Amino acid sequence: MALLIIGSQWSEEFAAAARALNSGLDIRVWPETGRIEDIRYALAWGPPVGVLKTFPNLELIISVGAGVDHLMKDPELPDVPIVRYVDPDLTNRMVSYLVLHVLFHQRRMCEFLELQRERKWEFRPEPGTHEVRVGLMGLGVMGEATAKALKALGFQLRGWSRSERNLEGVECFAGQGGLDAFLSGTDILVCTLPLTPDTRGIINRDLLSKLSQHGRHQRMPGPVLINAGRGALQIEADILAALDAGELYAASLDVFEVEPLPASSPLWSHPRLIVTPHNAAESTPEAISRYTLRQIRRHQAGEPLENVVDRARGY
Repeated sequence: MALLIIGSQWSEEFAAAARALNSGLDIRVWPETGRIEDIRYALAWGPPVGVLKTFPNLELIISVGAGVDHLMKDPELPDVPIVRYVDPDLTNRMVSYLVLHVLFHQRRMCEFLELQRERKWEFRPEPGTHEVRVGLMGLGVMGEATAKALKALGFQLRGWSRSERNLEGVECFAGQGGLDAFLSGTDILVCTLPLTPDTRGIINRDLLSKLSQHGRHQRMPGPVLINAGRGALQIEADILAALDAGELYAASLDVFEVEPLPASSPLWSHPRLIVTPHNAAESTPEAISRYTLRQIRRHQAGEPLENVVDRARGY
């Protein structure tokens, strides 16, 4: 019985951490698989298409990340349970990133940084948190935790998800039928959606044009986008066009259509756009390995697995 770690640039670090936590487990790192018949578990991030099906006794796949789009793109993915990675450390890092950027834009910091570069001492009125409506696209673990943190700061909260949700202190909308109403009352749009065929390219010019312009009367120059979900959720040319047209006041992007973001990308130099290198929610090898070993123990004991992926939904 062996665990194979495959696809991640940090595979060796994951293996070292897992061996330190469980020295008795046979842990292998792709492409050194040994006897393929021994492999029952896989800790994976974007493995080569078709590789996982070559292990005849594979019983469980554990995603290195919270998202599983990197696995679902494999048309030959084995029909075994897939567990996505959910951990308090991961969630806390994402929440702190999103809260940081919501506050950054609520306090109009893009403008103040511009003024600093120009050596100008100039007052700009800012809305109070209670005047700003934050719309959360995605109400899973990350979205719900972010809502709790923002609620404590006094923001008005709205949420949109594929299926109906009911969160205390959050005005909830669901499905395609609820999307326009959700957008029309949103000043700062925060996206943590999973990437599925339905959400690919969802952040486009049409969607951004439906965000509220009412914030202009609350001392916000216009709506804001924050995307820390997946790069393929967004159309970057549309985001730039919306910024230049004044349909967006500002944006923070942690994920991109192509990563690393090419040096030639105009996103780097836009004065109202914050670029971060997909670091909103990085987790340590120790945390991922601990989670992986817990799922293996639960599987061996016949206990329910945690955070099992619904393949029909794609997350």
